[in-house]
Amino acid sequence: LYMKIGPKYKIAKRLGAPIFEKCQTQKFEISASKKGATRGKRPRQLSEYGKQLLEKQKVRFTYGITERQFGKYVKEVTSDHRSNPAEALFRRLETRLDNAVYRLGLASTRRAARQMVSHGHILVNGRRSTIPSRALHDGDVIAVREGSRATSLFTGYQERFMDMTIPSWLSWNPKEMSGSVSGVPSYTTTDAPADMGAVLSFYSR
Repeated sequence: LYMKIGPKYKIAKRLGAPIFEKCQTQKFEISASKKGATRGKRPRQLSEYGKQLLEKQKVRFTYGITERQFGKYVKEVTSDHRSNPAEALFRRLETRLDNAVYRLGLASTRRAARQMVSHGHILVNGRRSTIPSRALHDGDVIAVREGSRATSLFTGYQERFMDMTIPSWLSWNPKEMSGSVSGVPSYTTTDAPADMGAVLSFYSR
């Protein structure tokens, strides 16, 4: 499912976070700081509901998923009483196939990663997978389809990979353009794009 997104700078400013790659720039930081200065020393106080909504939108826009799909994830993690819901939600979002492709640096944005998967450039366990939301599990093998490796999509990838730091739950061989899921994403409040607890509180109303 593709999510329609409006003006990215306006959305990022409203949420107070550089949730889109194009907003992770010095220009955005300067613009955001100017906006804060014009408001004076006392920013508008949000209600508890407003804060929770803000956190929910940060997560949803960061991963680029629809409201319906996000609500489905929340329902899944809150119905499983064996795990910490905040941790489970973070792991479910991180282990989406499109996010893994983005984390490996195969695509510069999550949106580009979704398109890459949808167009059949990525294999999971030796088979082409065209579902960006596919959940990956420990031991799954990810690879770039052999016929896609020579395309312009991956030109200079090995050189770019040298400067990247990939998550500990992924292993990758840039020469063979393949790797595997070698664990689970470790959840900390600094790793998450927003307050997952507040997100869950929003949906529990």
